[in-house]
Amino acid sequence: MAADLHPLAPHHLPAFITAPGETDVLMVVSAVILLLAVLGIGLIFLRLHTLPERMAHKSQKLQFEIVAVLGLLALFTHVHLFWVAGLLLALIDIPDFSGLFGRMAHALERIAGMAPRQPATADDAATAEPATAAAAGDPTTPHRTESEHA
Repeated sequence: MAADLHPLAPHHLPAFITAPGETDVLMVVSAVILLLAVLGIGLIFLRLHTLPERMAHKSQKLQFEIVAVLGLLALFTHVHLFWVAGLLLALIDIPDFSGLFGRMAHALERIAGMAPRQPATADDAATAEPATAAAAGDPTTPHRTESEHA
């Protein structure tokens, strides 16, 4: 390259200056590093953005769905308050009141002597089988007499 230099050009050119028609290695390396950096930062951002959903995944289905919706709202609207609300909701363990109220309702039905209601799911059917057997007069289940109710 020294033979083709202009007489006014410096005799010692830096290593990153390439001759015309050759591949610019520094530009290619810089482009690859920039592409990897953008992809890496984007993956870190999305991983951080889904943190509330991953935390709420072990909780109840309704709580998980609310956190997921808040995460999507935060992603598409760029309102960070939705993400903070989703994170706080994921951190809070909401007690399962539905199971407690269902047990209280079944107990009150038994006390009142009413026929138990039909279970909605297969899990409820397994817990309701002894109550239906008692209501049907199954001799293998213990019954309370009228004197025991008082």
